[in-house]
Amino acid sequence: MNTTTSTKGTTGATPAKGTSPTTGTLAVPGATLYHERRGSGPVLLLIPGGGADAGLYAGMAGDLAASGYTVVSFDPRGQSRSPLDGPATDHRPAHWADDAYRLLELHSPHEPAYVLGCSAGAVAALELLARHPERVRRVVAHEPPLVEVLEDPAPRRALFREVREVFRARGAAAAMAHLGAGLGEGPDREATELPPEVQEMAPRMYGNLPVFLEHVLCPFTSSVPDVAALRNAADRLVWAAGRDSRAMPALYGPALRLAELTGAPFAEFPGGHVGCTEHPGEFAALLLAELAREE
Repeated sequence: MNTTTSTKGTTGATPAKGTSPTTGTLAVPGATLYHERRGSGPVLLLIPGGGADAGLYAGMAGDLAASGYTVVSFDPRGQSRSPLDGPATDHRPAHWADDAYRLLELHSPHEPAYVLGCSAGAVAALELLARHPERVRRVVAHEPPLVEVLEDPAPRRALFREVREVFRARGAAAAMAHLGAGLGEGPDREATELPPEVQEMAPRMYGNLPVFLEHVLCPFTSSVPDVAALRNAADRLVWAAGRDSRAMPALYGPALRLAELTGAPFAEFPGGHVGCTEHPGEFAALLLAELAREE
């Protein structure tokens, strides 16, 4: 249980590295967002993927804060500690991008910010950059599953629809197994022991699976990015994918293809789709290097 004080639209004093983050809540149209803040310096907003929450980045947030950033992370709407105001409906990248924009208005009202997005969070980060380029200094988009940009998106599109149908018929566990098999994860894939900070998120992530499988997976993977706007902002964009995802076209392929389409650089990060939890130290070090690329 989180015992830190939560305040509507405000944050408290910055904690030292290794302590609990300052937390807050922010009312946005249709939801109330839980968010966390660490450190001082320019804001680095971390956007989790579908089914995850701020805990996705807990293994590396302290290192990032100690490197001179105000690290802000949050639970996406309808996930974990960010309740919706009404019944769940399909999520859209624009909704998440609007939420990210409002968090930047709260935490970095006068300066553009750095942004890392992973998976669905990367899709939202790209939407934020395309719509509000003036609010962003640099975006690292790690494995956005934008399969519509692939040469033949039909098999991937069909897979995600199948996963949703399996969820409706047989439940979350069967759906996630179908998703893993369809993406190319072998049954003998070596499991990585997660940092204790990230393990704390696991029960919440399991509870988020119905929202992810029913309302996030298909709408986000079927979205089409604004390539022209991203090309115009290519000097503020880094495409990224995990080295362990090379054999998974739905995860590695979109970032590589979009790097070609936009002219923005591509960087290979450690681990796979959740490399930030598998190798947090190495992931953070490479992220810091990419953020400093402009300087």
